[in-house]
Amino acid sequence: MNSKAREDGTGLTGKLEEDLALFQGKMERCSDVEYHKFTLQSGKQGYLIFIAGMTDDTRLQMEVIDPLSRMESEQDLSGTLKTAGNGGNAKDLSGSSSDAGQLRTEMELEQGLTGLCKGDTIAILDGCRKILLVSLSKWEQRSVEEPASEPVIRGARDGFTESLQTNTTLIRRRLATPDLKVESIQVGTLSKTDMELVYLDSVVMPGLVDEVKQRIQRIVIDTVLESGYIEELICDNPFSVFPQVINTERPDRAVSGIVEGKVVILVDNTPFVLVVPGLFVETLQASEDYYQNYIFSTMTRFLRLGLAIGALVFPSIYIALTTFHQEMIPASLLLSIAASREAVPFPALIEAILMEASFEGLREAGIRLPRPVGQAVSIVGALVIGQAAVQAGIVSATLVIVVSFTGIASFIFPIYSQGLAFRVMRFPMMLLAGSLGLYGIFLGLLVLLIHLVKLRSFGVPYLSPIIPLQAAGLKDVFVRFPWWSMKERPLQTGKANLRRMKGNMRPRPPKS
Repeated sequence: MNSKAREDGTGLTGKLEEDLALFQGKMERCSDVEYHKFTLQSGKQGYLIFIAGMTDDTRLQMEVIDPLSRMESEQDLSGTLKTAGNGGNAKDLSGSSSDAGQLRTEMELEQGLTGLCKGDTIAILDGCRKILLVSLSKWEQRSVEEPASEPVIRGARDGFTESLQTNTTLIRRRLATPDLKVESIQVGTLSKTDMELVYLDSVVMPGLVDEVKQRIQRIVIDTVLESGYIEELICDNPFSVFPQVINTERPDRAVSGIVEGKVVILVDNTPFVLVVPGLFVETLQASEDYYQNYIFSTMTRFLRLGLAIGALVFPSIYIALTTFHQEMIPASLLLSIAASREAVPFPALIEAILMEASFEGLREAGIRLPRPVGQAVSIVGALVIGQAAVQAGIVSATLVIVVSFTGIASFIFPIYSQGLAFRVMRFPMMLLAGSLGLYGIFLGLLVLLIHLVKLRSFGVPYLSPIIPLQAAGLKDVFVRFPWWSMKERPLQTGKANLRRMKGNMRPRPPKS
């Protein structure tokens, strides 16, 4: 039986040197893997195998290596490692296997190697065919900081990090209830990336958890380096530019999705978590909207909506009016535009595409350069190039104003990926305006609306609760009603438990 295990490579043989050779063969040319030999007082020998830099050296020395010289039997070894692992229920190395925890035993060599590569310390002993893994992993990680991609004036300043355990803790701090469930999944044949599905069992949309699991489990890929891999592989329509999965760095935004019946997907090694299903109206809503006065939040949402429309069609309207519909422009404004375009050698369409492409190039360069240099390049580059282009007669001053306003408007999206979608769709709209005028703009908007109506995110209509119309859900779309009037969760995701507030919570002044 030992020889069979040795031949197929699925387990240990129980012979120390042969078992050590198995690990050394699998981890050859890995200079960071260390092998520490120990001998019990009974004469039995064994090895500790760990990866330098992924193991807590202090705990390893104090809780494992130092006590080895005082041990007499394998039962003592198991007990010491159990103390070091601070958990588990292993009886001994030769007895029954332990439950999954900080101390566990494995029969399969591949499982032991996976634990080793994730930072566990392996103990093998002569005469024992089981692999004992103790969790002593430790490596450098970024501390909890304010998210750079979603800053707020009022609200929590903590953001997700690259540590899966830290991210889970940030959510549990906000939802201190046993109803919060956390299920683990592993994806990636090489990376073996750990993921977690987080949801409220009594609130989550019926069937959503099973659907998310099925979509993730059918992913067969060698490496998952970021949650964007998962986002692209589980969305309903992979050919749409609009984000059907919300990604965020803010724990409060993730928790707000959980309490509305959604599922949050945490992916190890990335601070961006995924919230499903993702709806269009949510990309125009910031977490800060719920912390400010509802009147101010409503005004801000209308401002975002107007700027979003402007970011999509403002250059197209300029092209259509100056090319086909000059009669719609007031005479004084028309004369001013004509005077600024007198020396421009290009038609309005080519002029606008050149300026938009230049602006996008400067914005991309500013992102990729180091932050202090990038900000200077973006601001100074736009000013210098715009002014030089006007003086050289390549573009008109009016178009520079249009492009500048459009660029500013494209930054108003709380969800960055939605801003990218509008930036992409701006160019087809410009081409339609340059070829068909206002008719082209209306045609493009009609096609875009049809596309949005057809979109689904995990079975939920993308434009909910506007299309299909759900009157109760309109309290938190473009208008943000006061908290005391939003007693129910969104119907499209909170069907399992609609009620979120009891009684009449409207504040009342004291009687005089």
